[in-house]
Amino acid sequence: MSDTEFDNALVAAAFALGAEKGWRHVSVAAAANHAGLDLARARGRFACTGAILRKFGQMADQAALTGALTEGSVRDRLFDSLLRRFDFLQTHRDGVLALMRFLPFCPPRACVLAELNIASMGWLLEGAGVDATGLRGALARRGLLLVWAYGLRAWANDETEDLTATMAAVDKALARADGLAARFGSTRVAVDDGPDAAPAAQESLAG
Repeated sequence: MSDTEFDNALVAAAFALGAEKGWRHVSVAAAANHAGLDLARARGRFACTGAILRKFGQMADQAALTGALTEGSVRDRLFDSLLRRFDFLQTHRDGVLALMRFLPFCPPRACVLAELNIASMGWLLEGAGVDATGLRGALARRGLLLVWAYGLRAWANDETEDLTATMAAVDKALARADGLAARFGSTRVAVDDGPDAAPAAQESLAG
């Protein structure tokens, strides 16, 4: 088993275990035992549960960027990459939903995941041809995080096979971002400060 295959198997086991028993029972050792993986190798590959979540976020970003649109408007390209990221989350849906339920009871983990997601949004912006560096880039990353979080809330309740409700939510949030960017003459991505914006941002994860 290659390192990539090992990592993928351990991450999948962690999310399966989280779905089955709750994330309070997830550790690197528990995930390795759940999948029948070598403990010594798991220890060498993952220092802690946070490393599993970091790897999961990297995997989600890779899924979002692989084969993503390279033509069309920035909005179209961001829509495509965001939906690809949701498609990846869908393959671990029960584990992700269990993690979302756990985060309010573990503020330190929630804060770490929020920072990881901000970094992920930078990759998606760069993939869409938007400079994610400097002050404007920092604003754009946080703005796109709100778009992601708005879509995440829809995804959590979306029972359609083709994620219709999720697509609609992402499209709506990106439209708001376009409106604000036009209003302020900015290239940043943001959504308005409606009643759903703050709670949604708090529920975002490195998924």
